[in-house]
Amino acid sequence: MIQLKHINYSYNGTIALIDISFEIKKGEKVVLMGVNGSGKSTILKLLDGLIYPQQGEYFFKNDLLTKKKLKDNTYNTYFRSSVAMLFQKPDIMLFNPTVYDELAFSPRQLNSKSIDDEVEYWANRFKITHLLKKQPFNLSCGEKKKVALASLMIIDPELLILDEPFSYLDPQSTEWLVDFLKQLNKTIIISLHNLKIASLFSKRLLVLSKKHKLIYNGNIEPFSTSSEKLKDAGMFTKLNTI
Repeated sequence: MIQLKHINYSYNGTIALIDISFEIKKGEKVVLMGVNGSGKSTILKLLDGLIYPQQGEYFFKNDLLTKKKLKDNTYNTYFRSSVAMLFQKPDIMLFNPTVYDELAFSPRQLNSKSIDDEVEYWANRFKITHLLKKQPFNLSCGEKKKVALASLMIIDPELLILDEPFSYLDPQSTEWLVDFLKQLNKTIIISLHNLKIASLFSKRLLVLSKKHKLIYNGNIEPFSTSSEKLKDAGMFTKLNTI
């Protein structure tokens, strides 16, 4: 479903990614890890079509994704309904007067005829029915995260991109969300810092180095049990010992 080929990206001369190549098949659940500043968020933004490769190519379902292609309204609608990204800080995703309106926003844009039913369904799934009449900016960080994710799920995307989805969540909510994501029949790439949570979610791991290169692409266990690999990635801590 996803293929990156020799991607390079810089911000005003500051290198973010160097020669990044990997492929994710339909239905795969993949964890992306690396220290802060290694380029994780840049990869996620590329996959979501928010920025574009300065060198290299990004294919989504065999289509070469370019800025020109996304300017085509028909393709843009197709891509935006197929790919959804949850940002680490949910505040930037919430802009409607009530939680109900947050969930109803995308169905309204798509002229859905069953908005109330869709909102009720996903509010129940995320256990936020009691929040529907509240203003999003008055919610806790964990509640905002649930509302933001529910507003993405309501469009039924094929590819779900999640940037640190467990931040701000208490242990019980984290456990619930891990189980929820594992059960989804979707392609998911998720950025994390915690190997213990990563191992509960997926078997496949991508790791970026401090030098913005992909240094690991494989099963989580060989990486998590190798002090040498953890040190190379700058991730050798007690919190990342499984």
